[in-house]
Amino acid sequence: MDWDIVIMSFAPSIFALARRVVLPGLVVLALSLAMAVPGHAETIVVQGNSRIDTTTIQSYVTGQTVEAAKKDLLATGLFSSVEVVKKGDSIVVTVKENNIINHVAFEGTKRLKSDAFEGELQLKARGAFTQAALDADTARIKEIYQRIGRSNVSVKSRIVQLENGKIDVVFTVDEGEKTGVKSIDFAGNTAFSSGRLRDEMQTTESNWMSWIKTTDVYDADRLAADAELVRRLYLKHGYADMRIVDTKVDYDEKAAGYRVLITVDEGKQYKVSGVSVESRIAEIPSDSLKARLLLNAGDIYNSDLVEKTIVGLTTEVSSKGYAFSQIRPKGDRDTANATVKLSFVVEEGPRVYIERINIRGNSRTRDLVIRREFDIGEGDAYNKVLIDRTERRLNNLGFFKTVRISNEPGSTPDRVIVNVDVEDKSTGQFSVGGGYSTTEGMLAQVSVSESNLMGRGQFARISASTGQYSKGAEFNFTEPYFLDRHLAGGFDVYSKQNDNSRFAYYSNVKTGGTLRIGAPLTEEFGIVGRYSLYNNDVSITDTTHASEAIQSAQGNNLTSALGYTLSYNTLDNRNDPRMGQLSELKQDLAGFGGDSHYIKTTADVKYYHEISDNFVGMLRGQAGYIYSDNLRIIDGFFMGPDLVRGFTPSGIGARDDSNGNSALNALGGTTYLGGSSELQFPIFGLPREAGMKGAVFADAGTLFGYTGKTTGLTVVGDDRSIRSSVGAGVLWSSPIGPIRLDFAFPITKNDYDQTQVFRFSAGSVF
Repeated sequence: MDWDIVIMSFAPSIFALARRVVLPGLVVLALSLAMAVPGHAETIVVQGNSRIDTTTIQSYVTGQTVEAAKKDLLATGLFSSVEVVKKGDSIVVTVKENNIINHVAFEGTKRLKSDAFEGELQLKARGAFTQAALDADTARIKEIYQRIGRSNVSVKSRIVQLENGKIDVVFTVDEGEKTGVKSIDFAGNTAFSSGRLRDEMQTTESNWMSWIKTTDVYDADRLAADAELVRRLYLKHGYADMRIVDTKVDYDEKAAGYRVLITVDEGKQYKVSGVSVESRIAEIPSDSLKARLLLNAGDIYNSDLVEKTIVGLTTEVSSKGYAFSQIRPKGDRDTANATVKLSFVVEEGPRVYIERINIRGNSRTRDLVIRREFDIGEGDAYNKVLIDRTERRLNNLGFFKTVRISNEPGSTPDRVIVNVDVEDKSTGQFSVGGGYSTTEGMLAQVSVSESNLMGRGQFARISASTGQYSKGAEFNFTEPYFLDRHLAGGFDVYSKQNDNSRFAYYSNVKTGGTLRIGAPLTEEFGIVGRYSLYNNDVSITDTTHASEAIQSAQGNNLTSALGYTLSYNTLDNRNDPRMGQLSELKQDLAGFGGDSHYIKTTADVKYYHEISDNFVGMLRGQAGYIYSDNLRIIDGFFMGPDLVRGFTPSGIGARDDSNGNSALNALGGTTYLGGSSELQFPIFGLPREAGMKGAVFADAGTLFGYTGKTTGLTVVGDDRSIRSSVGAGVLWSSPIGPIRLDFAFPITKNDYDQTQVFRFSAGSVF
């Protein structure tokens, strides 16, 4: 074949195709290259920079398109304007640098110090200034003031030009008047009064105490948390269907404050019709787990007890080697009869491991303090129930403003990363107080304490007090994780002088110390062991009238004793209980050296029950017994208002009438029994945050069994007669500790007992 003829015949078509397709493509390619920033072959010229290095700016341009280079340079925040233009074989970059901030200052800030804004603002010394950051910081300052109730705050800013392109940024603040929460009302509530629901909230209403509190300001986040607290109250009392329908907040211009209206749908109160455990793990029988159930048929449904049951079952199953188990609660509701049948399903969960635990935000508290609150660690099976319990523990430490534990996927599908975000808060406390006590007269006290010593989670306190009839000093130290175990080890060192001449003819100086170690047995049970070594230096103040029993104890008396305290605590609130009980059993064995030899046993049980929204009932039982072949008088029980109010200290029990003045010769006893009933209620007209309550009470008890020295004594009044009294009191949770005033009137008493109608006691005095 003649290929020349063939090629010549197709030539016109080939040229036509090239003209239509290839040439336009080459033109487009050439234009694209022309629009792009050239590579290393082209020159990049930078103009307008004085502080930013030219090479740094060129690095943002090289290999970029014009628009991309401009966008990246502006994103650095170093420039207020950027122009990138291609001129021939060069790229010309013209920049205008942002000013560098020399100092950020505040004017007019009285309620907040300047350090309150640290970490909150974008503009910082030695940073670049931008108008966007200035606008954002102005809005942030307003938001911070609004959180402390200054909604009418005004914030202005100005720039002070300095040399070398530096500036000062000055914020001028007009704080305005405080805009508090004028009212908090509820709609749809019948089971609980509005006052009872307000008691559950952290947000409070404005009142005459507003000048010293910040809880009466509107905070959307805090109000959302309050709504959850209200919901939990209902769930704890059986209202399983309860929901918050609406939370409405309006600003009342006339009252210059906010009005909050929370609408609730309570639903019915449910009772438990039955409780069961269903184990789907063959090696764990269902019956072996029933002891962990905290609810029974006939009980009112309680969400807190459901959560505690889940934790208990999880711990029990995990201890049997099933780390991946999970407890799934089920509730079959019978809405017609308002009952719920509970079942707890135990089954194997997904095999997910903890890859890493990240601790973030703790500027003061050490990582170890946080990590040791976990029952599980890195590499262990992930268990949400135990993670939730850790979050509660961290909140209960009192070291942090906020605690939040979250998860994120790990490096593989069966790995999870646990993030713990916390915010430290101040844990030190310095207090100075003074007052009057019927036992100790006029008194003053100063103390310094730290509950998170050096960020290690240790507690330390030193205090001193002086009064008309007593003075002393004490130092306490506690390591909550002694030997890196869940053991609370610590010691107390003290010295205290008591002048008992008003109730007896002697004074006493008690000096010594105690070593102690405690461990939780369960969530409610705990035990503390201790060793005490102390000396009582007894001085006779009136040798003419003092009993021979008192005179025989004159001088130094050393006591060396081992002891323990077994406690059971189900109180819903340690500081202001409304439900639950606190029981303590104490025993001390003295005789490991020293002068005292005895076995002392005491028991104290307090039970609280919420009678209604405003009334809380309390029942208390006390008992004590000392066994000794040769009991020294200073080691016996001396009872008075601690057992039956209305009697003086050492006002109950046997007395020595040898000198015809039995009033001042109490001999004490070896056995006491007592019971009290009390009704507590809010004082009308006083806000909750005042911390004051009223109480009416009735006490009854007895002290008997003096077994000490009898030679030369005339012992009277040593019988088992019951002393009783009724009265009323005021309880105050003051800044320096609990204070109580009681007026009690004896109903029955022994002829030799000594009475005292008024009693003032301050719980902070040791």
